[in-house]
Amino acid sequence: MRAYLCRIKYTDYQHNEKSLKIIIPCVLLAIASFFPEKCGAQTDCSIPVQPVLNAVTVNPANGNVTLRWAPSPSPDIAAYIIYTYSNGAGLPVDTIKDPSATSHTYSTPATKYFSVTYVVAAHRNPNCTSPLSNHLNTIFAESSIDTCGNKISIKWNSYFGEPTPVVNYAVMSSANGSDFTQIAELPGNSTEFTFSNFNVNSQYSFFVEAKLEGGGNSRSNMTSVVTNMQRPPAWINADYATVEDNRIELSFTYDHDTEIKSFLLERQTGNGGFTALADINSSGNTLLYSDATADVSAVNRYRLSAMNSCAVPATVSNEASNIVLSVENASGVIQIKWNPCKQWNGKVDSYSLFAISGNNTINLAVTSDTSYTLNYNSIMYEVNSDRICFFVRASEMLNPYGINGSSVSQTECIVPVENIAVPDVFTPNGDLVNDLFKPVLSFVPTEYHLVITDRHGRIIFETGNGDASWDGSFNGSPVGQDVYLWHLKVRAPGGSVINRTGAVTVYFNR
Repeated sequence: MRAYLCRIKYTDYQHNEKSLKIIIPCVLLAIASFFPEKCGAQTDCSIPVQPVLNAVTVNPANGNVTLRWAPSPSPDIAAYIIYTYSNGAGLPVDTIKDPSATSHTYSTPATKYFSVTYVVAAHRNPNCTSPLSNHLNTIFAESSIDTCGNKISIKWNSYFGEPTPVVNYAVMSSANGSDFTQIAELPGNSTEFTFSNFNVNSQYSFFVEAKLEGGGNSRSNMTSVVTNMQRPPAWINADYATVEDNRIELSFTYDHDTEIKSFLLERQTGNGGFTALADINSSGNTLLYSDATADVSAVNRYRLSAMNSCAVPATVSNEASNIVLSVENASGVIQIKWNPCKQWNGKVDSYSLFAISGNNTINLAVTSDTSYTLNYNSIMYEVNSDRICFFVRASEMLNPYGINGSSVSQTECIVPVENIAVPDVFTPNGDLVNDLFKPVLSFVPTEYHLVITDRHGRIIFETGNGDASWDGSFNGSPVGQDVYLWHLKVRAPGGSVINRTGAVTVYFNR
């Protein structure tokens, strides 16, 4: 079989058949000798009305193209010729010798590499070919992966929707050979979609489907990418930001399955923004850092980002912040306040408040509040240094990764209250009420000396024991009711020496 390619020249066409004198210069096609007339001969030809091309679609699985058209209304149609179309001219690619045909599918590799535009014409014997139909193009889709941005970009050309306009585009996806599912539905003027909800080390395939008015569709070729990229950590947990020796010690734990080893630590102080603090390479699943440049009296927030090979954050932790304590002493009533510990992945279980004096650590309270009022008198006998210091520890619970953190504030100190109270009368009559004389100190002295004399300067009582009391006797016998002089010399925990002198009346209540 042979076929002939003929370019038809005519001078009048109004979508009606018209007898014209035409000259047909023919080019041999290796399809068939379907048209037996000799090329170059002059023939009377009634040109048929062209068909209407309704849709062009690609089979994503194999790249085959299917065209659908409304047939020519002209009688005696013998065949339909399919052309690719470019720059106003058609190049025939297939001939369908079925006058009742309204669709045709043929195999071509071209749709895998670019968009192809098609037209169709009706043919009537002898050698009378209609004008070319309206043109429609295939949708060509291509995909690319941005490993730095952690996204896949799918792009396509518009489907020229004449005579049937595009309603919208559906983007279809398959992972590792699974069934295709729709991942996006976009307006009819869209030509791009960004896909980010994918797994690494997988193959993803896509095609685009134009949904047409009236229920038709046109599909693109299939395009695929392989998501070979560094596996980011699924999570990063900020464990704690705790103060130690005027530094803020930090701990972060992260998903050990990550392939990323490069991390960026950032810090925010006050109302400013986050700024880079350190670039850190880490293996394992725990990262420790000591921030010696931080102002521990200010709230500092920290976050850790896993950086991919393009220096773009792939996973960012929750924030960790240090606890800042404030202490105010007002006439022996101590007000202690601190900022709440925020941004833990779990929640605060409790705050534990402590006081330190010398080698004494005093457990003051366990509370869920962020303030505490302390009466100094309740701890004064445990003060044995020149200052008393406070700190608070926050404890986390219900952490989703099982990492319940603990964060300690800075230590805030005050000078102990150095009060000495000495009674001016006591009644050593054995009724167990006010029977003993002893100065009352608001601290534990490091040195102590108390001397009591009578009016004549005779020493009645003397001790170097701060716990000792005078029972109103001398040499085992009660002294007389009278006024006695006392002198007290002590050294306070802070090192200061205090000398006090006074008088006490011994009164027997009979």
